[in-house]
Amino acid sequence: MRQSELKAVERPPTQLRSLARGQGLKHVGRSVRIEQGEAIVRGQPLFAADVRQPGQLFGRVLRAPASPELRSMPKSFDEAAARAVPGIVALVRDDALTLGAAAGIGIVARTPSALGRIEAALAVQWQVEGTFGQADIDRAIDIDRRLTQPGSLAKQVHDDRIDTARAWDVDLRIDIPLAAHAPIEPRAAVAAFAADGSLQVWVGSQDVFYQRDVLARRLGLDAERIVVHGQRVGGGFGGKTICTVELEAAVLARTAKAPVKVQWTRAQEFAQAFHRPPSSHRLRARLEGGRLVQWWHGLTSSHILFTNAVLPAWLQRITDVIGDDGVARGAALPYRVAARRTEFDVVRLPVFTGPWRGLGAGPNVLAIESAIDECAHKAGVDPVRFRLDHAEDPRLARVLARAASAAGWGTPSVSTSSVRRGRGVACGIYKGMSYAAVVADVAVDAATGRVTVTRMVCAHDCGLVVNPDQVRAQCEGNLVWGLGMVLMEQLPLDDSRVSALTFGESPIPRMGEVPPMDIVLVDEGGPPTGAGETAIVASGAAIANAVRAATGLRLQSLPVRAPEVLRALRAGA
Repeated sequence: MRQSELKAVERPPTQLRSLARGQGLKHVGRSVRIEQGEAIVRGQPLFAADVRQPGQLFGRVLRAPASPELRSMPKSFDEAAARAVPGIVALVRDDALTLGAAAGIGIVARTPSALGRIEAALAVQWQVEGTFGQADIDRAIDIDRRLTQPGSLAKQVHDDRIDTARAWDVDLRIDIPLAAHAPIEPRAAVAAFAADGSLQVWVGSQDVFYQRDVLARRLGLDAERIVVHGQRVGGGFGGKTICTVELEAAVLARTAKAPVKVQWTRAQEFAQAFHRPPSSHRLRARLEGGRLVQWWHGLTSSHILFTNAVLPAWLQRITDVIGDDGVARGAALPYRVAARRTEFDVVRLPVFTGPWRGLGAGPNVLAIESAIDECAHKAGVDPVRFRLDHAEDPRLARVLARAASAAGWGTPSVSTSSVRRGRGVACGIYKGMSYAAVVADVAVDAATGRVTVTRMVCAHDCGLVVNPDQVRAQCEGNLVWGLGMVLMEQLPLDDSRVSALTFGESPIPRMGEVPPMDIVLVDEGGPPTGAGETAIVASGAAIANAVRAATGLRLQSLPVRAPEVLRALRAGA
């Protein structure tokens, strides 16, 4: 057969051998040992921070104590004092060390401990252009303020015509704050140039090809002369996608003419990385005869896919013409309704924002499922029944029914004078392919208002389950992310910067705060569709709805604070 006669033949997924059941495939539907699992437990050197090269030095890049979105530069520093510190190798001024609009000063030392002493001796005084605070961020994304401005919310997910003159049965506002990726392992990289000018870098990155391309462009190298060694990422969650510490290590290694390792501190992770953007939501619904008939959802957020950590303002304005699918992810209403309209706006903020676990899906579905829960309460219909009655997709209805059954939905939560208990449910679709439903139980201390999640049940449908243990692990991780989103995670801002330096100032869930979890895998024979981030569409909302059931308080500003819950309990009493 001649090449011109060859034609692609479309085949259904069920005919592909790799997805077919009963073919004796040893890995499908069967858990296997995690790659490098034993080495991880034993603390073997698998991460970029573990790399050691002969003659390796240590580096750090100093920047102004301000958001890198603000233009900043060194105004003065004591170079003589810094060069007098034992262990110093080099001070580096290079335009390639600019992060966003923040110019940097590189320092290279023989030991990691010398870096702090050199930084202190250098005593850099910084010039920063512009200021902002938390109130400025809140004002920029305030959905009600945006609604008063002509031409706002110009991007649509659903665009049905909605009657705005009549009163709404449900009118709810939800505000979700800035939050960090908070990987346990701060990012690190090692770079080494060979005598022939070729470059090797050891990175913990989610995209080693992007690292190579950026290094080639910024350093003026042929990409073929760069070798990128991908190490274990050490917690990425969308945050280790751009080139930051990798470029710093390469620039410092080029100057020092020796291998250099750069590892960000926890404070640098908070201050210089991009984060989940805050979002502000207004959701309105009308009901007739206990059925949803009109739906309107407006939201304002900041950029995710077109992050300002990479794109300058002029280029971001061009991309705004097509919108940002990361901001819109999860915003499509998955329920039957006569007319629906979902629209949004994207605002560049003076802090770096970008992809965070599930992109916009976690915050968007939390807002949607909170409003749907209020619709069920308004209609006087059980929250599971209300969702089942309106579910458009049978797979969504199936995971919801499975989660409710596994959790024993319908069994009343028994409260006492000292502990108020509640049960909440939520469900959602991720990227139009994978499905999850979660039931959460909470206990609320009547004396303090403290909320504890006591159990979570998740039903998950990602099609063909290749490795059950890995899918369950992904579900569990997403349940914990939802718990953090609702109960504790908020990255504080102050004086034109992220002010958190440690996990004490920007906490994440601890092991003692993670409840027992039951994971139900729903596999009805479809092709695999992905499990990495699906359950986040339901985990946070289920907890928020459980708090509503226990206290009567609809969480409208996250994370939930014990004093706010306590006020709601006392008002109810």
